[in-house]
Amino acid sequence: MYAVIRSGGRQRKVAVNQAIRVDRLSAEPGDDVVLDQVLLVADGQDTRVGRPLVPGAVVRAKVLGHDRAKKILVFKKKRRKGYHKAQGHRQDYTALKITAIDLGAGGGQANGS
Repeated sequence: MYAVIRSGGRQRKVAVNQAIRVDRLSAEPGDDVVLDQVLLVADGQDTRVGRPLVPGAVVRAKVLGHDRAKKILVFKKKRRKGYHKAQGHRQDYTALKITAIDLGAGGGQANGS
């Protein structure tokens, strides 16, 4: 079973027991979080597509920790003008482990246990 969720303006395909990175969430490591913006849920035979969200479906996850990604360099230049500028950026992220995909009313549940 897998689901497609939206978090931080991005869409991700997730499955139970998968570790993912999302934009920084305001939760402490070890906390359980509920991701309620579920766009699609599929279990092999049945696929439920939301318009835009699947009603009642949630993805439950555990916060593994917070960190910062590798530095990327942003370089701007205008040719023949002598203008160049370099800037670095490190994106903050939260590491999550998907623990369950709940389909909501009458839909069932997938657990990683």
